[in-house]
Amino acid sequence: MTSFRIRPRFKQLRTEEPEVIENALKQRIDKNKDQFTGIFIPGHITIKINAQHRHFWSPQLNLSLENIQDVTVIRGLYGPNPTVWAIFFFGYASLGIILVIVGMLLLSQYMLGMEAKLWWVIPACLVFATALYIVAQIGQKIGASQMFDLHHFYEESVGEKVSIL
Repeated sequence: MTSFRIRPRFKQLRTEEPEVIENALKQRIDKNKDQFTGIFIPGHITIKINAQHRHFWSPQLNLSLENIQDVTVIRGLYGPNPTVWAIFFFGYASLGIILVIVGMLLLSQYMLGMEAKLWWVIPACLVFATALYIVAQIGQKIGASQMFDLHHFYEESVGEKVSIL
């Protein structure tokens, strides 16, 4: 899980009904209230680090449970708090919009035979995008131990090893 993947995920097939899996996770979270907390919606579970141990880079595990032909398909997605995800999305989206606008201006000026003065914006945006990526990787490394804790907690809850895709 310490690779360059932005949001590690897994897929697991279980023979139990989704309700049985949800109850097992509820019981495990109740036993580990000091470390984990959970949000349960039918067919969806979010497991978070308890607020006492949570920091800006703390991950969470989102599980979706779907019953398909007597088999429960569990899809797990590790990711940051939605606020952190939104900050990075906004950063990349802003850089993309700036690049498109500056690109149109530069192309217009070039086609009109005018001197283009905004070429410096393109490398600046690329530097900011690279910086955002590096900050995200550093944040992922800061939250890595809690991600491992979440993963081991989930594996112990279902009683089976799960490979991250």
